[in-house]
Amino acid sequence: MNIRKMSIEDYEQIYDIWLISGNGLNDIDDSKAGIQKYLTRNPNTSFVAEENGNIIGSIMSGHDGRRGYIQHISVLPSKRNKCIGTLLVNSAIEALESDGITKVALVSFTHNNPGNNFWDKMGFWIRNDLFYRDKSLIELKRINDGFDFQ
Repeated sequence: MNIRKMSIEDYEQIYDIWLISGNGLNDIDDSKAGIQKYLTRNPNTSFVAEENGNIIGSIMSGHDGRRGYIQHISVLPSKRNKCIGTLLVNSAIEALESDGITKVALVSFTHNNPGNNFWDKMGFWIRNDLFYRDKSLIELKRINDGFDFQ
């Protein structure tokens, strides 16, 4: 098995793994163009795990110059519990540290018990002092386009 930096040429394989793994995906941010934009902004912090030329796992991570974020991590179900996820996370964290990042955050679904158990084992804790908030700028534009603000 080999861990290497993710490239846009990996998109089809990693997208299929994301679907199998039940990642929360959307048509814009997780499109090929959206992932290309992310990789261009964060060229050194996302990785794939390969075995015999096939991608078996991936992690997308990046930063805003201050804080690191893990966006997607997936390992094929048949390859889980073999430390592949751990190797991917460690690769991403090392890359983020190389960029001067000292803190990493992530979001996980509350119903994803295997994923949450993994994050617990990796030393990530749940913050009970925060609310996670989300806003679709596309939806906001649709709403605002229907109003006359004069």
